[in-house]
Amino acid sequence: MAPEAVAAMAKCLTLEGDFANPASLQHGFGERAHALIEEARSDIAQILKCKAGDLVFTSGATEANNLAIKGIALAYQNKGTHIITSATEHKAVLDTCKYLEGLGFTVTYLRPDHQGIISLDAVLAALTDQTLLVSLMHVNNETGVIQAIDAIAHALKDKDLFFHVDAAQSAGKLTIDLTQTPIDLLSISAHKLYGPKGIGCLYLRNRKQTRLAPLMQGGGQEYGLRPGTLPTHQIVGMATAFKMAHDLMSRDYQHCQHLAQLLTTQLRQLDGVQFNGDQVNKLPNILNVSFADVGADSLLIALRDQLAIASGSACNTGTIEASHVLRGMGIEGDRLYGAVRISLGRYTTVADIQQAGRQICTAVTHLRQLALE
Repeated sequence: MAPEAVAAMAKCLTLEGDFANPASLQHGFGERAHALIEEARSDIAQILKCKAGDLVFTSGATEANNLAIKGIALAYQNKGTHIITSATEHKAVLDTCKYLEGLGFTVTYLRPDHQGIISLDAVLAALTDQTLLVSLMHVNNETGVIQAIDAIAHALKDKDLFFHVDAAQSAGKLTIDLTQTPIDLLSISAHKLYGPKGIGCLYLRNRKQTRLAPLMQGGGQEYGLRPGTLPTHQIVGMATAFKMAHDLMSRDYQHCQHLAQLLTTQLRQLDGVQFNGDQVNKLPNILNVSFADVGADSLLIALRDQLAIASGSACNTGTIEASHVLRGMGIEGDRLYGAVRISLGRYTTVADIQQAGRQICTAVTHLRQLALE
């Protein structure tokens, strides 16, 4: 987390701070907490260039994705029962779509090209008169590949359907202007932009006119779409981190780009190294790389006490399995099972990268030698 976000959160936790229930407007303590939340909502809306009243706070992008997809599907199923998404989405989208298939909805899972790109033509070709919702992620969480969300949004603008974007990996790293890009629903997670875990939000264009079936019932908070006592400290932490990410976006991008180039140069000293996904249309903070003759599981075990890297995404906690993202891109065999994801960010240093590069190269070389014995 950004230290500034931690400090802002701490002010909302103690007796001396704004700790009260923001829904308790009968007293000044609750009013102050409520005011902080609405200020945070306005700050986030200003960055996204949307109305503050169109933002609904959730526990993160997973819940926001569920609320967006189930909420629209269940509220508008009389209009259509067809959903379009891609085979390389986050599990929060894929599993939600699978759930809706069990309720009678049909889902088209678009296959990207070998570089991980979903073409606009593929999206348009999949449309039917029953299509209610298109859901595509902005940036892939395993490869960093950027989809042409702006072009897709404009192509769908005049269609009688909803367009949802999972922006968990892009918010705070790429400019999102909702006055220019006609997205109907957008999911964000605070911990992907140096904020706290357990908080995020869903943008819903024209919230007052758009029906959305809530996932839960309760006290009516968040316009009845997401009941439960709002966590003032987490919301304030999210807004603080988002403002910082917005202000530091160019600097963070250049920093990660420099680190990625350093690590790429180190890893290319090895034979049999392949970088997965489009290496141009991508964010620099995620690298997905396969090492010939080295299984990802063996490499992770060899490095587990030195580096935090992964095979696939963290949503498959505790499991080592082949990445559904790479498989969706048509990658199979040793390249699939030898792929690891390496992430870096604002607080990663050049020394960290130099050390990581040495440790990865040493581990790969050692594992290859063991395989020959």
